[in-house]
Amino acid sequence: MELLLGDAAAALAALAAAALSLITIVAHITATKMPNLHRHEEEKFFINAEGKKESIPSIHDHPTKELSVVVPSYNEEDRLPLMMDEALDYLEKRQKRDPTFTYEVIVVDDGSKDQTTKVAMKYCKKYGSDKVRVLTLVKNRGKGGAVKMGVFSSRGEKILMADADGATKFADIEKVEEGLRNLQPWPDQMAIACGSRAHLEQDSITQRSYFRTLLMYGFHFLVWFLCVKEIRDTQCGFKLLTREAASRTFSALHIERWAFDVELLYIAQLLKIPIAEVAVNWTEIDGSKLVPFWSWLQMGRDLLFIRLRYLTGAWRLETSKSN
Repeated sequence: MELLLGDAAAALAALAAAALSLITIVAHITATKMPNLHRHEEEKFFINAEGKKESIPSIHDHPTKELSVVVPSYNEEDRLPLMMDEALDYLEKRQKRDPTFTYEVIVVDDGSKDQTTKVAMKYCKKYGSDKVRVLTLVKNRGKGGAVKMGVFSSRGEKILMADADGATKFADIEKVEEGLRNLQPWPDQMAIACGSRAHLEQDSITQRSYFRTLLMYGFHFLVWFLCVKEIRDTQCGFKLLTREAASRTFSALHIERWAFDVELLYIAQLLKIPIAEVAVNWTEIDGSKLVPFWSWLQMGRDLLFIRLRYLTGAWRLETSKSN
């Protein structure tokens, strides 16, 4: 009996090793070698408040604003106004208190099928195209792809990622700004401050089904085991980056969908960029695009592929500054 159990265990171990080898090979040969920021012709300009085309700036240009806010939006015609009202109210009041403070909000319509662009353009016309810009993508790229397009079209010394649902109170930007300042001196002008909901985890568990709680813990374990060990909440869509940190990390980013945050922070760790995790106020908003089982399954696959592709050298980081 013991001999049979030993043989079965050995067979299972061999099967697991073979499966891992196969997955590693698949991850390696299917990897895109270099991140490619392809812009369609329609994505090389934005429409200003007067309805005229203006060329898109570049992350590699000298910054002309203190803050850029990038808002990835897919079918967000209903949720976007609440977020934009709150954000612009805060930013305008801050500018009145401090006239030297300058900002821009970049709404990236990620190939929406609704009136997201039309809704965003109302704010462009109200506040002017120097403060509110709308970049409409030809087709859906995924949240990571949309954020990347916005980041690479920004003019700010610091760049904030903010979700279109307004789940995080926008005034909490002051908390992540403080987190960023506390990391000084920034090596090579690079630092990242991540908004975090980790302190709310126990309260949120009581409102979730056992299945969703199991998925959440499974995802957190995979993130910790495979990629990012220092940050408890990698998925909060409220992250503040210095311009140089944004340029370096997003230049190397491959993942364009839900797990892009994890790769972003994994890259930051490889580049020795200091990262702060800051507790923020967060409220769950109805209308999430995340489909619990399938989205988590896709994210789990992406996490495994992130680790294997960097481990096998299919994805590499440039040690020098990107041009």
